[in-house]
Amino acid sequence: MDSVEKGAATSVSNPRGRPSRGRPPKLQRNSRGGQGRGVEKPPHMAALILARGGSKGIPLKNIKHLAGVPLIGWVLRAALDSGVFQSVWVSTDHDEIENVAKQFGAQVHRRSSEASKDSSTSLDAIIEFLNYHNEVDIVGNIQATSPCLHPTDLQKVAEMIREEGYDSVFSVVRRHQFRWGEIQKGVREMTEPLNLNPAKRPRRQDWDGELYENGSFYFAKRHLIEMGYLQGGKMAYYEMRAEHSVDIDVDIDWPIAEQRVLRYGYFGKEKLKEIKLFVCNIDGCLTNGHIYVSGDQKEIISYDIKDAIGISLLKKSGIEVRLISERACSKQTLSSLKLDCKMEVNVPDKLAVVDEWRKEMGLCWKEVAYLGNEVSDEECLKKVGLSGVPADACAAAQKAVGYICKSSGGRGALREFAEHIFLLMEKVINSCQK
Repeated sequence: MDSVEKGAATSVSNPRGRPSRGRPPKLQRNSRGGQGRGVEKPPHMAALILARGGSKGIPLKNIKHLAGVPLIGWVLRAALDSGVFQSVWVSTDHDEIENVAKQFGAQVHRRSSEASKDSSTSLDAIIEFLNYHNEVDIVGNIQATSPCLHPTDLQKVAEMIREEGYDSVFSVVRRHQFRWGEIQKGVREMTEPLNLNPAKRPRRQDWDGELYENGSFYFAKRHLIEMGYLQGGKMAYYEMRAEHSVDIDVDIDWPIAEQRVLRYGYFGKEKLKEIKLFVCNIDGCLTNGHIYVSGDQKEIISYDIKDAIGISLLKKSGIEVRLISERACSKQTLSSLKLDCKMEVNVPDKLAVVDEWRKEMGLCWKEVAYLGNEVSDEECLKKVGLSGVPADACAAAQKAVGYICKSSGGRGALREFAEHIFLLMEKVINSCQK
């Protein structure tokens, strides 16, 4: 279970770590949530993800793919599935980020150039958003760079604000790290311990550690934000599990975060099931889509040996692998690839064929994985438990999918998606053993 700890904060800062001047005033309960005429209307809680296009550390970081999903998609999925927000928004100044946000089901606030500068703070962008949305009473500012956020975290924080009357709640994580005083260069001084006695160093199990802001989210009521604070009034922290506390700032964080997300991330409301059938579109997935014709009019295609190994690994793990194409491919040519897979070609309705295979094996759709790349694959991609496309798939297929490969079709995408399946199946097995 996620633990929730509450306590009065002793310092006040905005999400960018810049201390606010003075201590925020003690605030009364938001008048918007008070008694009115007739039935009391619940306060409007909005999730707001700030996603400026001008990231300096990693260009367009907010929509760069992490474990096959745009970074911002992980927190949007958690926010939408939590069910605690009346609206979910992305504040951005960039067209591509807007398109991704809408694809995941969020509304978009187009940020002004004034609130999009390198010098602009998170508070500047949030206040601008509130100026355009008078209906919002509470803002849950969720950081796009926290991909291991789970809906349960957001549900518990919403309860703290709505039921327990907190004006602001922010996320923290517990760290067991010893801190030492910094020495300026050129100054001959000795460092001093800040949170330990070196003569009596505690064991980890004998020390509670310390709480640090992890930047995952900052919830605050409207009147508090309008006074220039995201933390203040009746204030509490929410302690996140350490494995869910992931923040991405520079490129070096990316591969570590990817592994953490695959192991500890939130993949949707429905539980993952073990994959029993893997279906791959031939043209553009198994192959790169190029067709060569010999002088005697025979068709020649090529594939990557990595993908052939991927098929072999899937089969060895007990997953049935089948190939499909809407084109009238030469079965003789395909059989020469020696992949030992059942295949159907010249298929006008791929969904009908895959559905027939599924029923034949006695499977539910959640036990089927599909790798496609064309409009004709769209319905299959939407239906199956795990869906993937190569990096060069068409836009319609990319919108329908759960995982976008880094590799292109015919150049390792099948092997990459197979590895993704194996990682998720490990997650399924581990959850069943608990």
